[in-house]
Amino acid sequence: MEDCGICKSSDKVKIALYSTHNFEEPCISGTKGSGTVFFSNCTMKCIFCQNYEISQQGKGKEISIEELANIFIKQQEKGVENINLVTPTSYVVQIIEAIKIAKSKGLTIPIVYNTNGYESIETLKMLEGYVDIYLPDLKYFYDELGQEYSKVKEYFEITTKAIKEMYRQVGSPKLDENGIMKKGLMIRHLVLPNEIENSKKVLKWIKENIDENVFVSIMAQYFPTYLAKNVDKLNRKLTKEEYEDIENYVYELDLKNGYMQDLGDHEEEYVPKWEY
Repeated sequence: MEDCGICKSSDKVKIALYSTHNFEEPCISGTKGSGTVFFSNCTMKCIFCQNYEISQQGKGKEISIEELANIFIKQQEKGVENINLVTPTSYVVQIIEAIKIAKSKGLTIPIVYNTNGYESIETLKMLEGYVDIYLPDLKYFYDELGQEYSKVKEYFEITTKAIKEMYRQVGSPKLDENGIMKKGLMIRHLVLPNEIENSKKVLKWIKENIDENVFVSIMAQYFPTYLAKNVDKLNRKLTKEEYEDIENYVYELDLKNGYMQDLGDHEEEYVPKWEY
């Protein structure tokens, strides 16, 4: 077994759940759901991670590359819209091999690479031709927030370079006649309490640096969990005023495409129940 790095992953694939997920953006889940595979471990250490049991504590089960390929086929047989690889960065080499095997067995639906965005260009170039849809986060404009909340350095520079490479590979979203994305880039941003200026800077960068046809998904689902419960700036949900401030800014920027999640009351209910 290889030595584990910061993400705590080894040469074995480790997953916590595979399921049909109906709560992604409408163009990803559609009516049939997205065929998610949740991978254990992560390259970031977000203190507010809603999936901390698998991302930070490593909950999950080790499987072989062949087993992963068979999971992709099982998902397709259930009629899902796509294969949605959630936090896959630690296992890119194994995932590519699993995709090759699954395609030899008849896998045809799109592959979604659902990532925190903190990716190397070298890793992304390995994925070219295997990934149809990139679904990265762009969490922080201010690097000090990346350091404080996720224990990473140079988050903005690394992630924006990665997003540009993703866009080079797959371009703007291409939807079928039912509004389901088959290829392209959609950038997610989670709005954090007390960090509204960070969100505005992120959205402004997207508007000024990426094709206006790219989808932007603005998420208001934040709730205090994991270590964030003990951090004064993060130990509450968004206020209505914060939400409306971002909503108004989105209209001011005239972002063309995407989604803005409603401010809800029961975000905790959407955290999956891990199988392993």
